[in-house]
Amino acid sequence: MTTAEPCPASPTLAEVARVAGVSLATASRVLNRVPLVHPETRRQVESTMAALGYRRHRAARTAPPPRTRSVALVVCEESLRLFSDPYFARLATGVGREVTAAGMQLVLLTVPSTKDHQAPAMDYLGGGSVDGALFVSVHGRNPLKPGRIGIPVVVAGRPVPGGDKDPVSYVDVDNHGGAVQAVRRLVDSGRSVIATVAGPRDMTAGFDRLAGYRQVMAQTERSDHGLVYFGDFSQVSGEHATARLLERKPRVDAIFTASDLMAVGVLRALRRAGRRVPDDVAVVGFDDLPIGRHTDPPLTTVRQPTEELGARMARELLRLMDDSCAPRCGIMLDTELVPRASA
Repeated sequence: MTTAEPCPASPTLAEVARVAGVSLATASRVLNRVPLVHPETRRQVESTMAALGYRRHRAARTAPPPRTRSVALVVCEESLRLFSDPYFARLATGVGREVTAAGMQLVLLTVPSTKDHQAPAMDYLGGGSVDGALFVSVHGRNPLKPGRIGIPVVVAGRPVPGGDKDPVSYVDVDNHGGAVQAVRRLVDSGRSVIATVAGPRDMTAGFDRLAGYRQVMAQTERSDHGLVYFGDFSQVSGEHATARLLERKPRVDAIFTASDLMAVGVLRALRRAGRRVPDDVAVVGFDDLPIGRHTDPPLTTVRQPTEELGARMARELLRLMDDSCAPRCGIMLDTELVPRASA
């Protein structure tokens, strides 16, 4: 008497997702030919289906996942930074205005740079919990891949050169042009030794504002050797950078600072060193945060339209959510110099 061999169980979609290294929601999108999947991810899932011999059962013919009516605002910083820097509150105000008007809910995520913290956030974003995501404060060293989570994405700031190659829409401000205006203000006022406290080198804002500074220095045949110091857009980093600058370049008579919060630290360091502003050292910031109107003296700065930046990001995301085949684009907003007493 012979017995029949048991038939091997056919692989499930969950097994396909596990082997392919994607979420079940992403595997389902590939199966249902939903367009919001990166081509490389789609190929990986399809090849896994073929390798495992996955066959779609008639009962599995389901509609694409329903809309959640939720949008995520993803801030790639520690929570402490989110609540201490007013830039994020102003940007979130612009985002919230547009999202609420569209009848949707805004979900806030903070995602630090460590992989242990990023994996749960990326699983959440790609798992069907939100319909789209806005990424803010993305660092070049950050292994996050906004373009690979299978939902529409818009990023604040143009992609960092050499960063993620996946095409995403972005909204940015004219950081380079704003920096040029700021440094020309210092040149035109007769300053001769012009330093900068620049932003992070792995962020577009820091990169472009430093490039604007260097352009004017080169055009006016000035050397920036020993005059470039870096901070992280925080007040403490501006203060520390200025202390080092004064030790090495005591003749400095102007400082272009890549953020208003760092400029507050610059003013503190100058006051502690007995330098008068603007008599001895002129200072220009960047952002036009409310705090700049109340420093002593009031801060000359470059205004960026932060709330409008958030609003335009939200409108661009809503456009992509309405039409998954819409082309990705880059939007640039103007900046302007705001003269006050510090320079």
